[in-house]
Amino acid sequence: MQKQMRSGITTGTCAAAAAKAALLAWMGETPTTVDVASPQGHIINVKIATSQRLSSGGEASIIKDAGDDPDVTHGTIISAKVIINKTNEIILQAGVGVGIVTKPGLSVAVGQPAINPGPRKMIMQAIQEILPADHGVTVTISIPDGEKLAKRTLNPTLGIIGGLSIIGTTGIVEPMSEEAFKNSLSPQISMVKALGYNQVVFAPGKIGQDIAIKKYNIPAETVIQTSNFIGHMLESAVHYDMKEVLLFGHLGKLVKVAAGIFHTHNRVADARFETLAANMAALGAPQQAIQEILACNTTEAAMPIIAKYRVEDVYRVIAEKVSMRAERYVFGDLIVGTAVITLQGDLLAIDDRAREIGGKLGWNIK
Repeated sequence: MQKQMRSGITTGTCAAAAAKAALLAWMGETPTTVDVASPQGHIINVKIATSQRLSSGGEASIIKDAGDDPDVTHGTIISAKVIINKTNEIILQAGVGVGIVTKPGLSVAVGQPAINPGPRKMIMQAIQEILPADHGVTVTISIPDGEKLAKRTLNPTLGIIGGLSIIGTTGIVEPMSEEAFKNSLSPQISMVKALGYNQVVFAPGKIGQDIAIKKYNIPAETVIQTSNFIGHMLESAVHYDMKEVLLFGHLGKLVKVAAGIFHTHNRVADARFETLAANMAALGAPQQAIQEILACNTTEAAMPIIAKYRVEDVYRVIAEKVSMRAERYVFGDLIVGTAVITLQGDLLAIDDRAREIGGKLGWNIK
């Protein structure tokens, strides 16, 4: 019998728990564990490694436990220091080993600590739960080994300098081997089929899945996350006798499919900017535009350049190529349409087949 793999907690959960424990230390408590809420409202109990009261605040630390996931931050110390004031504000700062964003195109503004929206929400909520009225606090998150560990991540490429990012959309790290993860995704298609649908919507990530459901009113039961395994999920859709697939996701993932890349993890393949640049050039974009695109670090950062040179038609070309490549990948056994969105959920392009498939599912795109 295969041993069940143990889940862990994200850096965002660690930071929120450390901040809460540091504030409790200032209030005279020495907690051994604290509860923090995930962005989805689930309560996560976190073990505290150290905590102490300071003259004007407190500090605490967590030892990151990633469970059985091969996480670069497993066993790393993540600490928080809180300084109390009378401003009625909660201010988040990057300490040692937490990166600063230096390039546009990420979910955090340039110049800000690389603390993603989900973890930021968790930290703020953890503090607000116990902060006395008429008090403010400055929270400094630190990761002593963060700058060294960041060299083993994409942070330097993304323009995040000085350390790691505080990340995590659910607060929990679910460990899986790649094969086990792929096999856990596929049966969801069977469930969609059992509900009477001949159409399924594939979203590479949680953000795209949420946008499809909440903003465009696509039935939640038809939307499945593919993670990086778009090719595997297309093959699975054929296996479960699906007829039509709507690929719905961010430009950064889908532009890879337009280049014929069906395992989209950055360590497997990455041709985002080369693909954008080639298709922009084919549309008549000047050499300067191509050079600027090739110098980008994220596709979000590429979007203002595309707008500046007025080659937005490249999004339509990309969407059509994604669908063409996907249909070719399964030898024509599926009809595929593509909708490409931004991180905020704005629609960049949809092809004709996406309109047809989405219409059958009742989405609100006109």
